[in-house]
Amino acid sequence: MKNPIFDIDNWREITAMLSRNKTRTFLTAFGIFWGTAMLAMLMGGAQGVRGLMMRNFDGFATNSAFIFSSNTTRAYKGYQKGREWSLTQGDVDALRVGVPEIDAISGIVQAGGAVSYRDKSYVNGNILGFTPDYYQVMEPMLIEGRLLNESDEMQLRKNCLIGARVASELFGTESPIGKYVQANNIYYHVVGVVRPRNDNINIGGNMEEMLMLPLAVMRQNYNLGEKVYYVAFTVRDGCTPGKLRGRIKRILQSRHTISPEDDEAVPYWDISEDFEQVDGLFSGIDLLAIFVGFGSLLAGIIGVGNIMWIIVKERTQEIGIRRAIGARPRDIIAQILSEAVVLTTVAGVGGICFAVFILAVAGRLTAGPDGSEVSFQLAFSTAFAILGVFLVLGMGAGIIPAVKAMRIKPIEALNDN
Repeated sequence: MKNPIFDIDNWREITAMLSRNKTRTFLTAFGIFWGTAMLAMLMGGAQGVRGLMMRNFDGFATNSAFIFSSNTTRAYKGYQKGREWSLTQGDVDALRVGVPEIDAISGIVQAGGAVSYRDKSYVNGNILGFTPDYYQVMEPMLIEGRLLNESDEMQLRKNCLIGARVASELFGTESPIGKYVQANNIYYHVVGVVRPRNDNINIGGNMEEMLMLPLAVMRQNYNLGEKVYYVAFTVRDGCTPGKLRGRIKRILQSRHTISPEDDEAVPYWDISEDFEQVDGLFSGIDLLAIFVGFGSLLAGIIGVGNIMWIIVKERTQEIGIRRAIGARPRDIIAQILSEAVVLTTVAGVGGICFAVFILAVAGRLTAGPDGSEVSFQLAFSTAFAILGVFLVLGMGAGIIPAVKAMRIKPIEALNDN
């Protein structure tokens, strides 16, 4: 006997049966098509929305944290509560040595003030001082020139970065690289122009409106001594900032004679906790997408079962004749299941192709300012799994009608009206 897969007559018969009632076949196929497309679009769309959300944090380290200082809330060792204290460069050095899990750490200072060039002035500027380790926390997008480096810090070079908006206001279309800008009656040599990688997170102000200096230079020029306003750091792989919270606070409390129970005196912002909340949210969205998609899928499969049942009912006499002339039960089952599999496969593949097209369009429509597209994509393994599930369920939906067809007795079928 020929293999039904390579039997052209078998395929003609399948086509003829599915074409016998075109409207019914189309509606059933559309249910499968739409169920597959919905599941694929929801799963790919959930990944794309996750990408859109994460793009809002582009350039910002997910394993970072910030440390601040606040008035004490408890009396301790002769000091009254409400005492002011400040973080220092010594604290930064102590944390770098005492907490080896820290990867990069920088003290940060900032001030307001106008930035000027010749007869032009940008009055809404913000001046920020940091060490190059800060790039590990908040990575700027370099438009022109170079970033500040360790040599600028160690040699107290009066080099600076300026934000793109400052550059546009002061220099227009002229390149600012190599020029000198003035702030607080001090001239700084412009070595680079930067902008934030996204506009949704501003630490210390909008980067486009900043004048950025080496930390040591700014502390010296603004008479800040060892003082830093806050500290930013990242942790090594395998660790989280939350695990270091207690140890970091104990080091700072000991250095500044703060009660070990006074947590409010050392505010601690763990960025990784915010990212974990976002991940938790999208895990829920993924589950919802799967639930809704499988609901649509199930509706399509029920349609397959219904049409197979109707086909068996309509072909009762034909099946009886086949049984009478020697057709084996497995041949009858294979024929009915083949029709279910063909219907499911064709409509399922069409649904996945449609979903891939829609997701590709969504990716282009949500491209970022730099042209980068969010991954509204359906992984090949996911598409294959969706189609595989549909095939299994489609075969399952055809089994009951196929078994009913197998059990039809030739005499009863021939007498059926």
